[in-house]
This record gives sequence, structure tokens and C-alpha cells, in this order.
Amino acid sequence: MNNVELINYAKKAMNNAYAPYSNFCVGAALLTDDGTVYTGCNVENSSFGATICAERTAAVKAVSEGHRRFTKIAIVSKAGGYTYPCGICRQFLSEFSDENMEFIFEGKDGTILTKSIKDILPYAFNGEWRNI
Repeated sequence: MNNVELINYAKKAMNNAYAPYSNFCVGAALLTDDGTVYTGCNVENSSFGATICAERTAAVKAVSEGHRRFTKIAIVSKAGGYTYPCGICRQFLSEFSDENMEFIFEGKDGTILTKSIKDILPYAFNGEWRNI
């Protein structure tokens, strides 16, 4: 799947966002290693800690369907411009990817930007503390 198609899936998912507190609607489209696409949107809650980001929504949907390897994710927001994932989402996604997983963003002018997970999370926690 090409990056523009994945961005379009993310835009469609963004329309389902529930963001009554921040009005910051986000959509994500996650590509698994077998070519399956899972979409997600952010879902806010008045108990802010219970809010879930679009990226984790898509990832949890994929994992719940048996997928454990992710290759790409496109992320868009109502604000336009490059919308990077939060730290929790970066770490969460690193659990299911290798260092080459691609993050695809669309600028306000339609320019596509691609970054690897190692670019946006260079020192992901990997549980090595258990071996100390």
C-alpha cells in the first residue's frame, strides 16, 4: 500500500474521533506485515487519563485480531500539518515493530513526510532491565 492511500485511510478514521474536550481530532491507519490496514481515532474521556490516542486504538484493534508486526502508520489531525505521536504511542508501537517501521505524516500543503520509528524514538525501552 502506498503512503497516500494510508493517509486517506487515516483521514477517514479521523472523522470518527471523539474529542469534545480538546477538539483535537486525530486519525491513524496502521499497516501490518501481511498488508492488513487497521484504523483508529482518538477517544477522549472526562477522566483525561482514560483517553486513548488514535495510534493505540489502531494498534489494539490489530493485536486483538492476531497481528503482532506493524510496518507503517499514517497519522493525521484536524489541525493539519505534521502530527507526531505522543511518547506513549511511540513506545507502544515499538513493541510491535522493528527499527524500520515507517511513520507517515502529511503537511498542510499536502507534502508527505516519512520517518522511521528509530528517528522518532531512538532509545525505545525494550525490557533489558530484566537481564541486569
